[in-house]
Amino acid sequence: MTVLVTGGGRGIGRAIALAFAEPGNLVAIAARTRTQLEDTAQVIRARGARALVLAVDITDEGAVARAFEEFRAASPSLDVLVNNAGVGGGLPIDQTDTASWKRVLDTNVWGTFLVTRQAVPLLAPGGRILNMSSVLGRFGVAGYTAYCASKHAIIGFTRALALEVASRGMTVNALCPGWVDTDMAEQGMRIGAKATGITYEEFRAQAMDRVPIGRMIQPEEVATLVRFLASPQASAITGQTYNICGGQTMD
Repeated sequence: MTVLVTGGGRGIGRAIALAFAEPGNLVAIAARTRTQLEDTAQVIRARGARALVLAVDITDEGAVARAFEEFRAASPSLDVLVNNAGVGGGLPIDQTDTASWKRVLDTNVWGTFLVTRQAVPLLAPGGRILNMSSVLGRFGVAGYTAYCASKHAIIGFTRALALEVASRGMTVNALCPGWVDTDMAEQGMRIGAKATGITYEEFRAQAMDRVPIGRMIQPEEVATLVRFLASPQASAITGQTYNICGGQTMD
C-alpha cells in the first residue's frame, strides 16, 4: 500500500502516518518542517515500512507540483491520500488582518485542492481520499471566522469530489475531530484563554466540561478511524463526514 499524508510530521498527521507504517508499505509524509518529517520517517522505517519525506509548502502550486514529481519517482501510483495539513488561530473579525485570514484559507482549503488535484490521477480504482475537517466544520465559534469557513469548505469539497470520482471506484470522506491532544490544540486553548481572560488550566477544564466523555481525543484514535475508512471494508462509504469528538457534536 502507498499512502501520502500531508502535515505528517507531527500531531494527528504523525499518528496517521505511523498507523500505516507496516512492512511492504510506502508512507510519504509532506509538510514544511523537514526536521519533524525526518523524525517521523525514522519511526516509519523502524517499523519496516519505506518512508518518503516531502518538504513542501502546500499553498505553493509550483512546490506541490515538484513534490509530486519526487513522489512519482518513488511510486507510480497512490492508494490513500490523507489531506491533514492545516493551520488554526482566531481573532474577532475586526481585529483580523487580511494576510492572516487568507493564510488559514490558503492552507486549509487551497492547499487541499492543490494536493488533491495532483493525487487523483495517481489513484487507482479502490483509491481513498480522507480530508481533515473539524467540529468547527459542523458549527461556528466566535472569533474563528477563517477557521470555521475553511473547515466547512472541506466538507463541501469532500461531498462534491466524492460524486466526481465515484465512477472511478474511489471514495472520499471527511473527519471532524474535536479537541485532540496535540500541540495545535494546546495553542488554540492558550489563545482562547487569553481572549477570555482566564488561565490555560481554567480554559481547558471548561472545554472538557463541554465534551460528554470528558477528555481529549488521542491522535491515535483519529488514526484508527482513518485506517478503517482506508480499508476494503469501507468501500461502500463515500461522501460522508465522521465526527470524532467525544460527543461534542451529534449531527
